[in-house]
Amino acid sequence: MIIYCLHHIKFESFGNLKEWALIHDHVLETTDPSTCHSFLSPDEFDMLVIMGGTMSVYEEDNHPWLHKEKAFVREVLRIGKPILGICFGGQMLAQLLGAHVGPNIYKEIGWHNVGKTPQCNAFIKGLPDTFPVFQWHSDTFDIPEDAVKLFESEACKNQGFIYNNNVIGLQFHPEANDMWIKELIHHCRGDIVQGRYIQNEESMLCRETELGMSKKIMFQLLDILPLMKL
Repeated sequence: MIIYCLHHIKFESFGNLKEWALIHDHVLETTDPSTCHSFLSPDEFDMLVIMGGTMSVYEEDNHPWLHKEKAFVREVLRIGKPILGICFGGQMLAQLLGAHVGPNIYKEIGWHNVGKTPQCNAFIKGLPDTFPVFQWHSDTFDIPEDAVKLFESEACKNQGFIYNNNVIGLQFHPEANDMWIKELIHHCRGDIVQGRYIQNEESMLCRETELGMSKKIMFQLLDILPLMKL
């Protein structure tokens, strides 16, 4: 399988996504939409993953390349390829499906619990009612019309949705492994300020239980998404 990744942050690795692809002998193809304005044809890949970003999806005036990226993602949505959007990617999917994206009440950084909705079990089996995930965001999305809400948290009421059985948008980062988190802290340390849902650097590192759950969630989502049908 060929997994096509829209990759917005040069220092951000693919973490658990890359490990899953290597285990299953899948190929990762990547494009940075901010520097490369041509994309693979949808018939050249099997699944699209839209990664995180430090910009906001509504900042086209500051990042004009967003127009071309959104046009490409709209086409992939129309065709019906499996799509996973993570953080910025989840926000982009929500916006393209007609939902509002804007600042959240709280900035959420570090390990925080999310809970699954009652509807989640119909799509994703075997998850505990609540589990820790890694967060690093200040924006949030509304749930698109005709999508099903999957996850929520105390700080951010919408943490994930599924649309048409083949599109999943997440607010949290299931790709987060130890090295991924260290790199993010190194490059974005200025975001770590006092806040109700902002952990300090020490609290984010060396969390073996949480890292194991992060990997489990990412692997499970990637296992089921290509198999889901419209």
